[in-house]
Amino acid sequence: MTNYKRIAVVPGDGIGKEVIPFAIGVLQASGAPLEFTIFDWGADRYLIDGTTVPPDGFVTLARDFDAIFVGALGDPRVPTNIHAKEILLGMRFQMDLYANVRPVKLLDASLCPLKNATPADINFTVIRENTEGVYSGMGGNFKFGTEDEVAMQEDINTRKGVERVIRYAFEYACAHGRKKVLMADKSNVMTYAGGLWQRVFKVVAAEFPDIATQHMYVDALCLQMVREPQSLDVIVTNNMFGDIITDLAAALQGGLGMAASGNIHPGRTSMFEPVHGSAPPMASKNQANPMGAILTGALMLAHLGLQGEAAKVEAAVLDAVREKMTTSDVGGTTGTRECAQWITKRVAAG
Repeated sequence: MTNYKRIAVVPGDGIGKEVIPFAIGVLQASGAPLEFTIFDWGADRYLIDGTTVPPDGFVTLARDFDAIFVGALGDPRVPTNIHAKEILLGMRFQMDLYANVRPVKLLDASLCPLKNATPADINFTVIRENTEGVYSGMGGNFKFGTEDEVAMQEDINTRKGVERVIRYAFEYACAHGRKKVLMADKSNVMTYAGGLWQRVFKVVAAEFPDIATQHMYVDALCLQMVREPQSLDVIVTNNMFGDIITDLAAALQGGLGMAASGNIHPGRTSMFEPVHGSAPPMASKNQANPMGAILTGALMLAHLGLQGEAAKVEAAVLDAVREKMTTSDVGGTTGTRECAQWITKRVAAG
């Protein structure tokens, strides 16, 4: 009997509701043994009954599913985007998905804005701490709205949180044949938080003598990503810096429409989402690039141990890029539907 993997799907808002169904079609064409369950969490549901996440929502996801596939969230009809925060950040924080994994892989030289860059030059992974830092929401305002207002935003770094994401980066390097882990911080200015990262990085690195190590301040790393991306292998950094550098990294591989990500807690139900936003002005216009969602699906397959099916999906996306069967943001002339259908047929034929 086939052991099906159970996938919870939250299509999201805007273009998420377009690209996620197409990505599911590609995954099904790969022959991967998957069962999909759709959850209607998003702006439409919130505007009907005020629900962001049902009371047992995260418990259900963790208990009943092998992975979660999420589309972009955000809708101008909900100005506070409270639904997006409670769904997306809720998954990350309440399900303790502490490692945000973003592969940066250039499929074809035509997609890269760097002069003479090749796919061999851009092939690294950013691992971002996903549950702490300034995104933990600690802080406040004093004398709000006055000329004497003070705003404070706290950067929270725990020994446990720092150590586990750094250890994950080294374990990822070992599992994927990578040779070096680079830790990025701003410890010359953020001396307390940076000092903790520095000390823990050295302790954990000593357990992995076969993996080379490097440290860079995050601003120097941004320069290196543009000047010598081929020198990068695995990067580990905090929540905010990881958020910033992965957008720069996405540009190297063709833009946010090509970028995939996973939110991981080893041994637990993890969540996978394309990096792009919900882009409401593009919604329902057959313009959005579905490849980020499709490649995110491939990343999910690989995480579930379905490497063969993941490779088929990635190969079909590469073929689409080379044959210009892509949306306009990456040099093609097709629509969302036509691009996704072409990839689906290529996967099914492979």
